[in-house]
Amino acid sequence: MSDGYSRSPKLLKGAIVQFSAGMIIPIPNIIIFQYNPESLNRTLTPFDPDAAAKKAAATPTGEGSTGPTGPQEQPFDPTEQFNLQLFLDATDPLEDPEKHPVAFVTGVADRIAALEMLLYPTNTGLLGSLLGSASVSLHGVTLGAQATTKIVANKQVPVILFVWGPGRILPVRLTAFSVDEMQHNQLLYPHRAKVTIGMRVITSESLRGDKDLVSSQGKDLAAFAYDFTMKQKQVLATLNIANTVESILGILPF
Repeated sequence: MSDGYSRSPKLLKGAIVQFSAGMIIPIPNIIIFQYNPESLNRTLTPFDPDAAAKKAAATPTGEGSTGPTGPQEQPFDPTEQFNLQLFLDATDPLEDPEKHPVAFVTGVADRIAALEMLLYPTNTGLLGSLLGSASVSLHGVTLGAQATTKIVANKQVPVILFVWGPGRILPVRLTAFSVDEMQHNQLLYPHRAKVTIGMRVITSESLRGDKDLVSSQGKDLAAFAYDFTMKQKQVLATLNIANTVESILGILPF
């Protein structure tokens, strides 16, 4: 007879966390994965000193050339990329439509839209257009006939954190995005979908060097997350020394 206690460990869910200065409520937008991907593809591209040396040689002096790069010299971290597939399903919410009215009407379209908006600059959209129109109108009232030049702000995508357990919290930028929609309802909203996402990790050095980033608070947190994850990776690499010592002792003849 079951006593209601499960011995199965609680499985943490992955998530994507968005920080944006243009949000109405000053809290992060957390997109929790409904199901963790069965596999996660990770690629690290090492720095190529030969390609860097050729590029530097082709750059005229005084235009950013740093000269030839030595064989062991590396000015920045390797480029890290993630590729994964997310599966979205509205079957469970649809069993109780009164508690899940959004899923009853739109299926998983709201979750797909939340992921898609990560690709768009935070100062665009309906709210951004309304605020921009109001700003232009106010400037027109103030400047009168002299208001002939429209100031266009630089567009910036939101700061995004890819959270994959406590040991992997990294700032990323989406580099690939595709959606396969399945089982549409009467309004042609999908009840199921497979979202394929590609992400490139942004280093803390790049974040701190970007003064035009939309949210400085999100930027600082993202930089801290990158450094925190790198520290954990260094600790794990150090722990591997114990395995190395054990392996060496195992092959010694004495």
